[in-house]
Amino acid sequence: MFYFDPAYFLFALPPLLLGIWAQFRIKAAFKKYSRVATQNGITGAQAAMRILQRGGLGNVNIEMTRGMLSDHYDPRHKVLRLSEQVYSLPSIASVGVAAHEAGHALQDKKDYFPLAIRSAMVPVVSLGSWLGPILFMIGLFLSGTLGSS
Repeated sequence: MFYFDPAYFLFALPPLLLGIWAQFRIKAAFKKYSRVATQNGITGAQAAMRILQRGGLGNVNIEMTRGMLSDHYDPRHKVLRLSEQVYSLPSIASVGVAAHEAGHALQDKKDYFPLAIRSAMVPVVSLGSWLGPILFMIGLFLSGTLGSS
């Protein structure tokens, strides 16, 4: 006999739905503001370069990376990786994302402790976001089979 515990949905479904909703909102906001051009025609890469130069971070390289909103600062390699849209579009969304990531490089220069914690957590969080939906389905299946005894 198949048994299902409704409490599973109470604890597992809200975080899953919240994550999906947050991703949707971020992508929708980026898409909306990608259509708004910067007044001076500056791209995300150019904005990041200016911020890094003014912050005395000529040693930080800027690279283009694949994926939508896959932008990040890598403190181990001192590289700012910007997605294709953020790197090349002259939009306020691109400049905003690039400036945010350049801010992480400035934090790294100042040995900002929360950035060190964040950097240490990145591998675990990345794994968790990949495994989350899979574990949700496994949990759903196991809650039905284990409760039948």
